[in-house]
Amino acid sequence: MRVISADCHINEPPWVFDRVPAAYKGRTPVLMRGTDGGDGWSLHGETPARTFGVEAMAGRPTSEYKKSGLRFDEILPGNYDPAAHVKDMALDGVDVSIVYPAAVIFTYLEPDRGLALACMQAYNDWILDDFQGNDPAHLVGLPMLPVDDSIELAVAELERAVAKGAKGAFIPGFPERPYNHPWYGPLWDAAQGLEVPLTFHRTFGGRPTDGDWEGAWDGPIKPDFGAAGTVYRFFSGVRPLTYMIFSGVFERHPGLKIVAAEVNCGWIPFWAQTMDQQFAVGGAMHDLVLQRPPSEVLGDNVFVTILDDDIGFSLMAGGYPRLADCAMFSTDYPHSVTLWPRSGEVIERLASALNESDREKVLSGNAARVYGL
Repeated sequence: MRVISADCHINEPPWVFDRVPAAYKGRTPVLMRGTDGGDGWSLHGETPARTFGVEAMAGRPTSEYKKSGLRFDEILPGNYDPAAHVKDMALDGVDVSIVYPAAVIFTYLEPDRGLALACMQAYNDWILDDFQGNDPAHLVGLPMLPVDDSIELAVAELERAVAKGAKGAFIPGFPERPYNHPWYGPLWDAAQGLEVPLTFHRTFGGRPTDGDWEGAWDGPIKPDFGAAGTVYRFFSGVRPLTYMIFSGVFERHPGLKIVAAEVNCGWIPFWAQTMDQQFAVGGAMHDLVLQRPPSEVLGDNVFVTILDDDIGFSLMAGGYPRLADCAMFSTDYPHSVTLWPRSGEVIERLASALNESDREKVLSGNAARVYGL
């Protein structure tokens, strides 16, 4: 059966910003050697705060995993080379890979907005022209949208990217305005009209607002990969999706599709039940704008990507309504939790209990429908 990984990643190569205009040459981030001997991105000439590690562990046994300290020449070429990425997909039985950005999310926080936008567009050109363009039948790159700068810029960049072949676009996990804000109306209209989904990846991108963000209270925002934060981020879609649903975003934009990546789906039944209960009894207390139960957006407007979610797969096997309609399998290549190169084993263990229709939806059908593959 066809397999689409709806959440994979690259780690940008040193040449990713080569396309910036002449005015920004020499000012873009560069890969530099860190104090731990690994390579990492230096934004303004400083020693890198982090070097390659957990985001590039594919190809190493778990006994050799480490948080950082890898050089660029020590990570798999599939991190940045499209042909090598496709070869690694083939080893894993994956037919199509939907690819998210990495260090380039600095562009959401860079104070020099001219430089930030130039780097964002250079990345978008690289991921679409060089990476996806090398093998568009097997690779789907996600360009980034400058949602905090102006909605006109975000719409223009979405239109530019789609004209270049984009099948979806990335929006940050921590935007300056929540996604239920009316500000985004023109962007939702544009995505709906162009028939492409918009996707956020956990809390990836933007300025964290929560005081318990690991390390955020004692200096520069420097996201950590601690166990507690990893657990929390699996539930990071609850707030933005709930507020989008109850504010009527999908009532006003019925063709809009939003993907929450790497959040799994075992939590969705309780969340959907709770939303529907509030819809049923909340009319006496709130001015609800919804015309249908909130859970009905699942599989129509709202989607999630999943890994080896035992609870989620067991709920789907039990026939929980709409769950198999919104879940998309992923391998998370080349991160430390990647299923690569044993995705076939995981699929056999978890998906074999699904009926044939649901198995096809989760492994490829939902992603094919949402991304127009």
